[in-house]
Amino acid sequence: MPSADEVRDGQRAAWAGLSASWEKWDQVIMDQLAPVGAAMIESMDLAKDHRHLDIASGTGEPGLSIASRVPQGRVVLTDLAPEMLDVAERRAVTQGIVNVETKVCSADDLPFDDATFDGLTVRFGYMFFPDMAKATAEFERVLKPGGRLCSSVWVKPEQNPWTSIAMQAIVSETQVAPPDPERPNMFRCAAPGYVSALYEEAGLLDVSEWDVNVELVTRSPEEYWEMISEHVSLAAAALQQIDEPARERVREHAIAEVSAFVSDGKVRVPGVARCGTAASSIDFNSSPLIGCAQSTNVLT
Repeated sequence: MPSADEVRDGQRAAWAGLSASWEKWDQVIMDQLAPVGAAMIESMDLAKDHRHLDIASGTGEPGLSIASRVPQGRVVLTDLAPEMLDVAERRAVTQGIVNVETKVCSADDLPFDDATFDGLTVRFGYMFFPDMAKATAEFERVLKPGGRLCSSVWVKPEQNPWTSIAMQAIVSETQVAPPDPERPNMFRCAAPGYVSALYEEAGLLDVSEWDVNVELVTRSPEEYWEMISEHVSLAAAALQQIDEPARERVREHAIAEVSAFVSDGKVRVPGVARCGTAASSIDFNSSPLIGCAQSTNVLT
């Protein structure tokens, strides 16, 4: 079994290789995941001077959207892969967002002082952490008392045909090892309450979770396959293991299956994510006035 460091090294290399595809398909990806980002941001109780940490930022969301809403605040985008953060920096420049900075680091070893951030987000990163409990403890450590945390994960594959269609087509041509539920994989946190339990074990309070529907929209079945095969890490890795004729059969299979989702001249494939939120505990040994102010402004 690979060590945590070996897992991170593999992830860093994989995401570095996918960064160009994520930039290429940026608008399609952002449109698909927009409902999740909106739900996460709504849970943050943002103030103008909000200081925020976005974990596993990839190409920058929801961190960039948060930065645009807190003009007097500051947002730090973090990721294992500097190539992904390079895309985030270019997106920030294009959008005229200047109150952001990037930091290459691991979620379970954050280079920040205790009680630094008012809020923290993790969009589709939790399931890939080698040690989720250790990462959650780090999140609790860097949050200010009463600070809020929100994450999102994918629910089970059958509720996410936007990705399962592609993987079923790939499995028709090659063996793909079933994911180890104890190791990083896309659906590792799919069970209801999975992330909430991590929150509670770390001492976080006011825990809740809810499902958010998404929709992947492409202009054609062919574009669906091109996009999925280039930016979904599991699909891209599996396709590298088969020859060109097999890849073409996989492509034809996926295009045929996803054609059932054509509506109004576009492909519209549904999916479901789960958001979970919590709050860092308040230090009641501090000044009563400070404690009351934080309770009033942050906790709901």
